[in-house]
Amino acid sequence: MASAIAGGLLRSGTMKAEDIGVFDPDPAAAKAFTQNIPITVNTELQTEKIAAFEAVLIAVKPQMITTALAPLAQVIKDKLLISIAAGIPIAKLQELTGCARIVRVMPNTPALVGYGASGYAVSENAGNADADFAQKILSAIGVAVKLKEHDLDGVTALSGSGPAYVFEFIQALADGGVAEGLTRDTALQLAIQTVIGAAEMVRQTGEHPASLKDKVTSPAGTTSRALEELAERGFAGTVIKAVRAAAARSRELGKN
Repeated sequence: MASAIAGGLLRSGTMKAEDIGVFDPDPAAAKAFTQNIPITVNTELQTEKIAAFEAVLIAVKPQMITTALAPLAQVIKDKLLISIAAGIPIAKLQELTGCARIVRVMPNTPALVGYGASGYAVSENAGNADADFAQKILSAIGVAVKLKEHDLDGVTALSGSGPAYVFEFIQALADGGVAEGLTRDTALQLAIQTVIGAAEMVRQTGEHPASLKDKVTSPAGTTSRALEELAERGFAGTVIKAVRAAAARSRELGKN
């Protein structure tokens, strides 16, 4: 995700390579980062370099957050801290760093291809300029929405986990095509493009999905029969329950 953000900033022209500093103690991870992004990665912490930057973005797994922030606390306490560590609340980040200006972000994996969907929340002491800075960074990798912190569990369940639901649907759609005699490659190609095209229609037309669905559905036609089967199997209700289950789990993890 760190390389996705850095790459998005460079591709969009939001920042130049010299505006971004990267630190990763894992030599293998540092090497992998530089294979696609023309930015030097430091494997040894250089606090004097960090002190020169306006903001610090911490991009680690949540179980590593304490270890990652411990040596930075004195250097970054007066800076803007942006965290994409899932489930770590603003209060905990403040406790670990002493930072008053914090932006907590829930991104998702399509950021890797420039189609991310991120939700973010700012601490009480973060100003409009801080929120605008976070918005600028996140907009380089897709869509970003400012929310209250308590809404981030819903973001985690919808767009954070959502790509997995869509991957599952694409696979099932292709499997259906294969069951009807299409080759695996053909079925998968058509399934992928169908999902992309349908999503783009919703975005470009601005119409409600239900309205677009009605335009595809002829009375007593093939789509009507398929939608009837989905309804009988509880398709919509199951998706809603899945999102709510993921949100509940996100809240559990946040408490722990």
